[in-house]
Amino acid sequence: MARSAVSITRKAASLATSSALALPLMAMVAPGARAVGMPQLDFANPLVTGQVIWGGVIFLVLYLLLSRSALPKVEKVLATRRLTIENDLDIARRAKAHADAAVDDLHQARRSAMAEAQANVEKVVEDARVAALRQTQEMNARLAEDIRQAEARVAAARAEALGSLRQIAGETAQVLVHQVSGTSVPGDVLASRVNDAATARGF
Repeated sequence: MARSAVSITRKAASLATSSALALPLMAMVAPGARAVGMPQLDFANPLVTGQVIWGGVIFLVLYLLLSRSALPKVEKVLATRRLTIENDLDIARRAKAHADAAVDDLHQARRSAMAEAQANVEKVVEDARVAALRQTQEMNARLAEDIRQAEARVAAARAEALGSLRQIAGETAQVLVHQVSGTSVPGDVLASRVNDAATARGF
């Protein structure tokens, strides 16, 4: 950018100098210019010739001043500005790279947190399922034990009731035989008959 500006300035100065030096040639090409009302091109006039020469000198001096003094300063300023812009762009690129890396780290941390949370939820659910299964098994075991004990008590009560029933049946049979026949039957024979009858009836 600085080189193009310097090049354009130099071309403009060269064009101005060439234009000043080309005026005598134009006078020779157009010798009748004075006749058509253009006294500024009458190079037979010493004043016009002096103006042309001094104009060329002035343009040459301006060109030298610009090329040796002003243009290097302008080029230096433009180079410094270009370097500053490049440094700013480099800083911005590095900042963007750091920001992108921070965003990537944030996304990775978010994914890791989600995965850890999911794992914790699954672990809690599994622990709850195992605990519920264990409690169910313990409850079933307690219920089975309670049922077994209840059945044992029922069986004991039934056996006790059947024993009492056989005893009552034997005594009742003894009374009935004595009332009907007036005799008594031996207790062991009567008990054996009552037991046989109770067994046959499922008692």
